Amino acid sequence: MNEELITARKLCRQSKSAVVAMFSDARMGRAISIDQADKLVDDITRSIMRHPSAFISLVRLKTATEYTYMHSVAVSALMIAVAHQLDFPEELIHQAGLAGLLHDIGKMAIPGIIINKPGKLTDDEFAVIRQHPRLGAQILRTSAPLCEAVIDVCLHHHEKMDGSGYPDRLIGEQISLFSRMAAICDVYDAVTSERPYNEAWSPAVAIQKMSGWNRHFDKTVFQAFVKSVGIYPVGSIVRLSGGAIGVVTEQNPCSLLSPKVNTFFSTSLNAYVTPSIIDLSEPTSSEKIIERITAKQYGFKNTETLWSELPA
Repeated sequence: MNEELITARKLCRQSKSAVVAMFSDARMGRAISIDQADKLVDDITRSIMRHPSAFISLVRLKTATEYTYMHSVAVSALMIAVAHQLDFPEELIHQAGLAGLLHDIGKMAIPGIIINKPGKLTDDEFAVIRQHPRLGAQILRTSAPLCEAVIDVCLHHHEKMDGSGYPDRLIGEQISLFSRMAAICDVYDAVTSERPYNEAWSPAVAIQKMSGWNRHFDKTVFQAFVKSVGIYPVGSIVRLSGGAIGVVTEQNPCSLLSPKVNTFFSTSLNAYVTPSIIDLSEPTSSEKIIERITAKQYGFKNTETLWSELPA
């Protein structure tokens, strides 16, 4: 995990530069470089195959000003992870990643004053935002040849299983499998990211809340998504049975309930303690996670450093 974090940091920087260039071309009405997008998806895929949590966890740490660009990178990575979990062949994993990378390209046709508005959108402004799937599909159809599955994700990633989504109010399996995957990946990254008008949820809180939105998401795809990122994804703050609070640093693929946790706070002492990593999957460990915690509950700051800056 630690070695892959070093590689993933570099890839995050490269990803931002590549997406900014692609999206700028789209905003200027120029055809986007599909070759560049393909190469980026291949690089992200290799990172995720080496260690699924590293890149996905780091890309979540984007700032509010980076959100428009890095959200697309994050959704691409999540799509790749879910496609792998669903045992897609290599070609379809690549298409899933490409679809995630380009799903929000239509926002480049929306006025920046609306996209970057720091406060809540008005009804009229939200109506404009809701045009971005159709605008994005138009942009992609004028670029180099793309498979229809990628364009479909751009058009339908805001559809919901109960038909309450947009733009076409599709119901259930009228929504393509790729678009059902994208709907989950898009929402997860959105709610776990800091944005000007929304405070980020902890990854574990996001999983908990999204699991109750049965009318929004495909249940089978959501189960695959949870297996990809974990019930307690890296970066989640949790309280253990012994009273310690810590941050999840690494998943255990054999047991989603038993990740590694870097403890840093004692609830019995009501004080910070020297960080210590506990592997909950070890037979000798008597600890278990009993509660999800938000940083706001205890006023914790900069908890991300407890997993993203571990020594190699």
